[in-house]
Amino acid sequence: MSNSILESPPDLPVGNGVVLTRYHWKSLFGSMTGYAMDGLDLMVLSYVMSFVIKDLHLTSAQAGSISTITLLGSVIGGYVFGILADIYGRVKIFSYSILIFSVFTGLTAFVHNLFWFDVMRFVAGIGLGGEFGIGMTLVTEVWPKTHRSRATSVVAIGYQLGMIIALVCSMIFVPNFGWQSAFLIGALPALFAWWSRRSLKEPDIWLERRASGSLKGSFPIVKLFDSPKRAGTTIGLIIMTSVQNFGFYGIMTWLPTMLAKQLHFTFNKSLTWTLVTILGMMVGILLFGQISDRWGRKPSYLIFQFGAAIIIWLFFHQTNPTVLLGLGFLMGFLVDGMMGGYGASMAEHYPTEARSTAENVIFNTGRAIGGFGPYVIGYIALTHSLGYAMGLLSAIYILAALAVIFLLPESKNKALV
Repeated sequence: MSNSILESPPDLPVGNGVVLTRYHWKSLFGSMTGYAMDGLDLMVLSYVMSFVIKDLHLTSAQAGSISTITLLGSVIGGYVFGILADIYGRVKIFSYSILIFSVFTGLTAFVHNLFWFDVMRFVAGIGLGGEFGIGMTLVTEVWPKTHRSRATSVVAIGYQLGMIIALVCSMIFVPNFGWQSAFLIGALPALFAWWSRRSLKEPDIWLERRASGSLKGSFPIVKLFDSPKRAGTTIGLIIMTSVQNFGFYGIMTWLPTMLAKQLHFTFNKSLTWTLVTILGMMVGILLFGQISDRWGRKPSYLIFQFGAAIIIWLFFHQTNPTVLLGLGFLMGFLVDGMMGGYGASMAEHYPTEARSTAENVIFNTGRAIGGFGPYVIGYIALTHSLGYAMGLLSAIYILAALAVIFLLPESKNKALV
């Protein structure tokens, strides 16, 4: 009998006595799809913003605040849902976060003024914030340690897949049915929340901790700083995820503008660069998962961080369109490839009763700090060129590399506790 899209491949031996079962694949598919909602949301809002501005009569400042409000909601939601998932279960809270995101994204299609638009975006952001960390936690607790980083890299490319799906759907529906149709599409993941609640079970390691009573009476966030070593690890990971998000948001927000204004790229050339860069990101993420499981976490991060610092500096000293296209692929590969490892790295340094909290608090703190990337680059560009401001990004990857060297312990093949 053939598998449907919601079914999983059969059991697969992968060597050294490790067998990947149907549940491994289900947890991977569920978590990847959950994170795809993040990328879908970003692209939908970006694509329809001009229509929303016209229909709701918004100023540029009011339009800009929508993204900020959504980001604020996602940070708050990441903290809250991360803690709840450690206390009440990964699958249960994961499905609730997707349901909240879906419902309030769909309701956005029915608002007619900025106040209610902001309210819907804020609450949708709360649901959105929980999906990365909980999905990563679920996968890391289910998949074997020898394939942990490879599994989280597949979850991570869900973001880019979500961006592509949103772009294609928006191009098909928005011209014919208006901007509201894009948000109605965003309501469809509610069906996925129903499926995940029925098809996924809580990881055995979490069920064992609950049965032993170790989940009672504890506040998970405290365990992120319960020893000097762990506090240092937490700070190091926050630095790394902040740099990750700062670079991603800064480059994806400003580079098309720089290509158009300073290098006189046409819209089609800028779009081609964007698509090539996204492809580079996806290849980089998947490859990072492979080398992280084979060579270790620290060497993999250092290769990509130093590589990102070099390629960014080179990119912003070029003017040849063909060279920029090739370097754009490499820049996407190196700058975003590290997303393939954060889920595994964060999971391996914290106990089960605080793992989801660690994933969501660390990543969403990094997202909050990194969210200032577009503003900082824009501010520097007021007194210097935009190319100069973008070139400064290379320095922040050296900061991330120093965090890896001095604060991040190696955790390859570490058993979860």
